[in-house]
Amino acid sequence: MIAVPDEKMKEKCIESMTQHLTALRTMLHLTQTELAMLIGVARTTILYIEKRTRKMTWNTFLSLAFVFCQNKETKELLRFFDIYPDELKKMYSDINS
Repeated sequence: MIAVPDEKMKEKCIESMTQHLTALRTMLHLTQTELAMLIGVARTTILYIEKRTRKMTWNTFLSLAFVFCQNKETKELLRFFDIYPDELKKMYSDINS
């Protein structure tokens, strides 16, 4: 049986990603437009999430986590800020087991 993150874990991860999104994006030298194109959303989606006027969806969170996991520095920050905790990483790595 595949473990699925509960709503509490999702909310915690989304909140932490939202809080640190601007810094993570800046570390990769990406504009809001560039990041939006990478994950398939409108630039205004990134803008509103960063301004905290729109709540991030779980799908957007997963897309952002994928992008930030591809860079050594931002990948380390995902763990440091508990954006992508070990429990979540294990849940998704177990899918291939």
